[in-house]
Amino acid sequence: MSPTNGCNATDINEEKSIGRKLTEPFAAIGRAVINWIDTLGSATIFLFFALWKTFRARQLSKVIHQIYYVGATSTAIIMLISLFTGMVLGLQSYHALVTFGAQGAVGTLVSLSLIRELGPVLTAIMITARAGSAITAEIGIQRISEQIDALSTMRIDPLRHIVSPRIAAAIISFPLLTTVFDLIGMIGGYISSVMLLGLNAGVYMNSIQANVDLRDVTDGLIKSIVFAVIVATVCCYQGYFAHMRKDSHGAKAVGMATTSAVVISCVLILVSDYVVTSLLM
Repeated sequence: MSPTNGCNATDINEEKSIGRKLTEPFAAIGRAVINWIDTLGSATIFLFFALWKTFRARQLSKVIHQIYYVGATSTAIIMLISLFTGMVLGLQSYHALVTFGAQGAVGTLVSLSLIRELGPVLTAIMITARAGSAITAEIGIQRISEQIDALSTMRIDPLRHIVSPRIAAAIISFPLLTTVFDLIGMIGGYISSVMLLGLNAGVYMNSIQANVDLRDVTDGLIKSIVFAVIVATVCCYQGYFAHMRKDSHGAKAVGMATTSAVVISCVLILVSDYVVTSLLM
């Protein structure tokens, strides 16, 4: 090979190296987008098959058990959080509105804030932190200990046996707990604004009755159902496929899956809240 040809080959290799360095950020973004779309598609199919297997008579006892686990055992923490959320709203609303002589609208502000936004969102986040993380860890342990593989070996559908009851229970429990959150939150607003700050009780109750209509309640319940589907799908999906994680394996994979489930669920709750609010306005 002549010296000229050697120089040309070196220049070509350097140009290719520079080209690869320049395109690496775009390639990384492309891979991330493809992985995100792939995961979204897998989770959607996962949800579809889980819901398809829910509506069977044999599932009723499992669904009731999961309703108790997801919903009933979360009631106390939901009531506690909603009480102080309502009290803070009543306190802040009163001091903000009394400046303009509009303290009579405290009940309206508290009730609509809870029913439209804070009730569904905070309920979903609290259930995610308490029950969603436990669901992911439980299913993840069943996966890495090969219990799910054993079910498949015995010709028992793991989706029907493990995932479907939890998704159905979440869809039922989230709206009920959201309603509890709204009611206790309004009681908290009454305590802080009426009992502690001296607002007239009739004014507080009348403002709620006059300005809250059925559509406000319906919109809040629609949001809670959307959040239920998101949280249940993400938590079950992360636990079910914990053994396929690339960043860890074994017990560590279960911990990483649980963390991912909580973080992803909370982010998707806030994103979907904006989307659903935009659609319902």
